[in-house]
Amino acid sequence: MSVARITEIIASSSKSFDDAVQKGIARACKTLNKVQGAWVQDQKVTVKKGKIDEYRVTLKVTFVLDD
Repeated sequence: MSVARITEIIASSSKSFDDAVQKGIARACKTLNKVQGAWVQDQKVTVKKGKIDEYRVTLKVTFVLDD
């Protein structure tokens, strides 16, 4: 039997939401073992001078705990 845990992370990118998700997952995998999946809980942008400055995502990352 496995036990999983969910943690929330926020990642950002100047390129796109997809890039922010990729960066967030890559960073989570550096710290967390056995990452199984994630879902995007929220998406936001910051705007400067009338243009999108940054894409931000809030991710719920699921990982399996070690025995």
